[in-house]
Parts: sequence; structure tokens; C-alpha cells
Amino acid sequence: MAEDRILSSVKDQQLVSKRRNQLIKGAMRLFQEKGFHRTTTREIAKESGFSIGTLYEYIRTKEDVLFLVCESIHDQVRDRIAVSVEVENPSLESMRKAIRSFFYLMDDMQDEILMLYQETKSLKKETRDFVLQQERAVVDIMIKLLSTCLERNQEDKEICLIANNIVVGGHMWGFRRWIIQKQFTLEEYIDLQMKHLDQLT
Repeated sequence: MAEDRILSSVKDQQLVSKRRNQLIKGAMRLFQEKGFHRTTTREIAKESGFSIGTLYEYIRTKEDVLFLVCESIHDQVRDRIAVSVEVENPSLESMRKAIRSFFYLMDDMQDEILMLYQETKSLKKETRDFVLQQERAVVDIMIKLLSTCLERNQEDKEICLIANNIVVGGHMWGFRRWIIQKQFTLEEYIDLQMKHLDQLT
């Protein structure tokens, strides 16, 4: 868990969780507005609703806050994807429905996904690698969906590539929105993505 990797001087885990959720929400707003490097820990504390002294009871560095924010985004994505791709009766239709749900989720979370792409590089190697593992976990969920519905082996390289294409295609709606969203509506974008997927499957 992310929280196990960040030291806190507070022993009450419920309070730690509550305060860190405040930190994540406050920091996310600032990181989206100003970027990680131009945001100060004092600004994060103020935006989160407590003093700079209180802030350092729950984290050690500003990078700790970025790590918590990145982990929180991945947790939301994984939790919501897991619900949408739960397939009781595997079929091509249920697979398409789940993938459409993923694209709608990426539309809902496009600001958060864009921030991940912009700021993950600011983490130190060890914590960056941990965050990237969470990204691989999202791809793994998609691989499981595809292999189940298409009745193919999860080790199949084509399935792995298709799964990565779907995830990146979802992300692209956000990080390339400066051009993509001027050319396509969300429905047009999803329909075209699904058309390409049908050709591959």
C-alpha cells in the first residue's frame, strides 16, 4: 500500500488516512492548476485546510504528496475498471460494453490522467517504478478481460498489445485533448476506437 511507504509521526491510522485524503484533494487541485514544481508545501497545507507544521506530521517531503496523489488516481482507476469489466457471461458484446465503460471513465478522469503523464517523472526512481507498476496492473485487468471474452491465453502477445492500445487510447482522450477533442465528440472517438478493436479481434 502507498501509505505504508510514507512515514508519519501520527500513530492513529484513521486520522492519517483522513488527513492524507485532505492532502490528496488539495494537492491535486494545485498540481493541475500550477504543476508539481511550482506548487509549494505551504500552498498544499493551506489548500488542504491545515498548517505547514501539521502537514509534516503526515508526510516528509513534497514528493511524498505527489506519490500519494498518483497512487490515489491509480486506485480510483483500478477500482472503477474492476467494476466495469466484471464479466459474468463472457462474450464479445460484454467485452465491448466493458471497454466502452473504460473510455467513459477516462473522460471523467481526464484531468487526473493528464496530471499523471505530466508529473510522474518528478518522482524518484524507486517511487516512480512503484507508480508504474500500478499502471501495469490496469493493463493486466484489460488483458484478463480480453483473454476471457476472446477465449485466448493471457500470455498471448497480441492480447497484451491490444490491451495496451486500449489503455493508451483511453489516456489519449485526455492528454491529446488539445487536438483530439476539437476533431471528435466523445461518442465519435469511442466508436472509432471500437471499430479498430473489432478489426483486431
